[in-house]
Amino acid sequence: MSGPDLTTGPAEHGIRTVVGRGLPLRGHDIDTDRIMPARFLRAVSFEGLERHLFEDDRAANPSHPFADARYAGASILVVNANFGCGSSREHAPQGLARRGVRAIVGESFSEIFQGNAAILGMPCLVADPQSVDRLQTLIEASPQTTITVDLERGTVGAGDVRVNAAPAAALRDGFLSGQWNPTALLLDRFDEVRAVADRQPYFSW
Repeated sequence: MSGPDLTTGPAEHGIRTVVGRGLPLRGHDIDTDRIMPARFLRAVSFEGLERHLFEDDRAANPSHPFADARYAGASILVVNANFGCGSSREHAPQGLARRGVRAIVGESFSEIFQGNAAILGMPCLVADPQSVDRLQTLIEASPQTTITVDLERGTVGAGDVRVNAAPAAALRDGFLSGQWNPTALLLDRFDEVRAVADRQPYFSW
């Protein structure tokens, strides 16, 4: 499966599975200001944001997982509780998606972050704390382990570890049907939108 479409084109294909290597990021309440520091929000586009992910954390901690070469190219992020809390900046999930993250497994997520990630085709799946710890421990010990996220079955498999993990029900349906990007769906049928607008007297000049 190809990575997420970061353009405004139509969401033509459902997302049923994501396969790749993992990146374990331990810690609760990791907010969007840590994911993408505020000084990088002045950019007029999202291009290049992946270079600034956790920039301050990486500067303070050279062994930060996002600076660890063992996890280069990883596409499945494994986090703890309340990931993406804080401000609603969409730059945070944009930076993650542009780095190649295609799915996030965690104990819980900020609702706004989860919604912003969904629009990029990047599902956030919820698992219990023990399962998350098992996945993080496995990845830390064996970074090359292949992980399979199955949205249809609600499971994540990695080596001998298999855990239950699923996105919110409404988001799951959108991923499976290919309707995970409402803006893209609207633009894909914009002729119908224009036709409705043309019938409304308050749009007439």
